[in-house]
Amino acid sequence: MDQNRIRNFCIIAHIDHGKSTLADRLLEITGTVEKRKMKEQLLDMMDLERERGITIKLQPARMTYKDHVLNLIDTPGHVDFTYEVSRSLAAVEGALLLVDATQGVQAQTLGNLYLAMEQNLTIIPVVNKIDLPNAQVDKVIGEIVGLIGCAPEDVLRASGKTGEGVPAILDAILARIPPPKGNPSAPLRALIFDSKYDEFKGVVAYCRIVDGSVRTNAPIHLIGTALDGQALEVGRFTPQPIAEPDLETGMIGYIVTALKNIEGVRVGDTVTVKGAGAEPLAGYREVKPMVYAGIFPKEGNEYERLRDAILKLKLSDASLAFEPEHSAALGFGFRCGMLGLLHLEIVQERLKREHNMEIVVTTPSVAYRVSTTDGQVNVIKSPAAFPDPSRLAKVEEPWVKLDVVAPEAAIGGIMALVAEKRGIYKNTEYLTSGEQGKGRVVLHYDIPLSSILVDFYDRLKSASSGYASMNYELIGEREADIVKLDILVAEEPVEALAALLPREETLRVGRAVVEKLKESLPRQNFEVKLQASIGGKVVASERISAFRKDVLAKMSGGDVTRKRKLLEKQKKGKKRMAGQGSVDIPPETYLAVLRRNA
Repeated sequence: MDQNRIRNFCIIAHIDHGKSTLADRLLEITGTVEKRKMKEQLLDMMDLERERGITIKLQPARMTYKDHVLNLIDTPGHVDFTYEVSRSLAAVEGALLLVDATQGVQAQTLGNLYLAMEQNLTIIPVVNKIDLPNAQVDKVIGEIVGLIGCAPEDVLRASGKTGEGVPAILDAILARIPPPKGNPSAPLRALIFDSKYDEFKGVVAYCRIVDGSVRTNAPIHLIGTALDGQALEVGRFTPQPIAEPDLETGMIGYIVTALKNIEGVRVGDTVTVKGAGAEPLAGYREVKPMVYAGIFPKEGNEYERLRDAILKLKLSDASLAFEPEHSAALGFGFRCGMLGLLHLEIVQERLKREHNMEIVVTTPSVAYRVSTTDGQVNVIKSPAAFPDPSRLAKVEEPWVKLDVVAPEAAIGGIMALVAEKRGIYKNTEYLTSGEQGKGRVVLHYDIPLSSILVDFYDRLKSASSGYASMNYELIGEREADIVKLDILVAEEPVEALAALLPREETLRVGRAVVEKLKESLPRQNFEVKLQASIGGKVVASERISAFRKDVLAKMSGGDVTRKRKLLEKQKKGKKRMAGQGSVDIPPETYLAVLRRNA
């Protein structure tokens, strides 16, 4: 096919700005999907995405419009799935920048725009949801013009729900986005931007053909892992996979590799023909996990099954990192690195739904660089590996650059919140000006990553009456006073709940954890002590009172001394049982502690 009739693009936006709805209208108007088969969020293939109303996975689809082939990649909007966006951007030449007409430019709008600019993509700005009664179209267009420096007439107006303005978007894609560049006569070079595992077909690689072409049953070679395979099937997405005889230069599609070696097919690798001497493509910048948590099987004999489940999950979630870990209390499991707490929650839910795994997840933490008195420097990802305080020389924690987009009226509350979380103010940018504090600003801060993990986003929404949004990226490490907080249940330390924290936060967090445990742990036949301690010193404690059997139930009367005798006997028994026995902590309790609103 003529390359000049191919257009590759993706849709980028802040969460809930209408990407998936606009994608539905594009598929409908181009006739890719019949009207009777249409449903909302068609490109959100996972049940989890439909339930939560958010896009988690990128999803490609090929459309035909005015004798041109349009390859669309729908991307997530949440900051935890930024790596999905960056991989999509590397496979296309242009991007639709979608902005909600009722909300304006948000933090992830900025973050995704900067990612697209780094790739030198053609940006087509679109104001979406213009059909809503509270849409502020002209104001939002002004924000976009100030942001990317385009003319107001370059900003398209559309409604993904009604379809208004969508044909104009399709025409703009043909007119503004350049066709793909590549050499059809050169040896095959295809970039793997995503993959999944099929029980019958092996690893299925989602590819952008940069040079050459690939036919069904042709031999293939992966440059990065030096593996040989065979293209059992090649095809396109409509958005369901449809087999094709071949994939040509500039096309986006899939290759069934027939490889069962899950670790052998890596996102960012180059597919070619063995012996062709093709140079590998640039691939992707290595993703750096933000949050680490231990994931252990509830039953110790399911370690291998958990390993296989995580490997298969990693195929479709390239930002997930993991390494084996052993815990004295929880047995063998994995220390997993993720991009945020929502990412952790999604991984946990997918393991449960897709692989039927019952797991225990430890308290998430960041990676600390620890220097000991004997000169060693180690990266500590779990509280269990934290050295004794007497051996500590220096601890460095990761910091991020934080951008908060909010109304002017909320500046005071946001500044107070960030100051409480040890943030350092940098500067303020004004997106739009308005009367009596009704304009919108971008606040720039440096802040420790650990400070924004647990409850920061919820409190930010409270401080701004729900209008603020945030985006962050890693900038380096700085020295900090970090200590290990142990949680004891019935005087036994619970390794999964231990946490590494700044010293000044241990009292507040310790009290919050024991209070949350008191609410969510079931009562036992004995009194349960709940304690938070630092190096043996208890900083917060609670008690869960024991069940009491009604020992007087069978007494119909009699002297009060008989009743007192039975009650004293019960009291002595309870005293002997105090603090004895083990407490089984259900997974719901771990989740309740992780989601605490301290």
